[in-house]
Amino acid sequence: MKLHTYPDYNTMSKAVADLVVTLVNQKPNALICFPSGDSPTGLLSYLVQYANHGLVNFSQTNFVGLDEWVGLDRTNDGSCTYFLEKHFFTPLNISANKKKFFNAVADDLDAECQAMNKHIDKLGGLDMMVVGVGLNGHIGLNEPGADFHSYAHHSALAPITIEVAQKYFTKDTVLTEGITLGLRHLAEASVPVLIASGSKKAPIIAQALQGCVTSDIPASIFKTLQYAQVFLDESAAAELSLTV
Repeated sequence: MKLHTYPDYNTMSKAVADLVVTLVNQKPNALICFPSGDSPTGLLSYLVQYANHGLVNFSQTNFVGLDEWVGLDRTNDGSCTYFLEKHFFTPLNISANKKKFFNAVADDLDAECQAMNKHIDKLGGLDMMVVGVGLNGHIGLNEPGADFHSYAHHSALAPITIEVAQKYFTKDTVLTEGITLGLRHLAEASVPVLIASGSKKAPIIAQALQGCVTSDIPASIFKTLQYAQVFLDESAAAELSLTV
């Protein structure tokens, strides 16, 4: 695991974007997973700028969404898919056949998970999987207690996840379950990437990267990943010791 710390969110976001550009320029048909939420907004903004300036071409690149709130249609402006479409796929006019998301309103969620697993396998596995981290250490919607060996699955959301998620909606929204890529996907990705910013993330970052590897803190899996890259701003890294 390589740890990178930057003075602020903007420079951290640019560094992650530069890593994505390097990958795509080396392997144009790479398979990449992006998360939604506050953490990747700067990253996606830089990637759109880079593409518009001709520094990278995503026309051959394949993408999968990380997760989704079960029961929400992708047109809901609080959905994870809507976020990615708004901030990345629509501005760059990414072809529909180059992106795959979970259908969180499907009658058979297990079949949705299997379809996503097969899609990733068919494309040769994830070249890069970018994730943020929740205040409880969740990765994607792999909540505390998630199996490190799991592929795509759906499961109940932790209360803190439901509470924090309300900021993405214009009105109170009932959330009970999430569907997500698994921690096994993260472990098998060629380049697993964790991004975190802000002082609110400092305690869980310190627990995840300095404590024991445990399913109680899914983000602690990064300590076991040889090729992982962790990108933090100084606020998120504030409680790490100098030896990490």
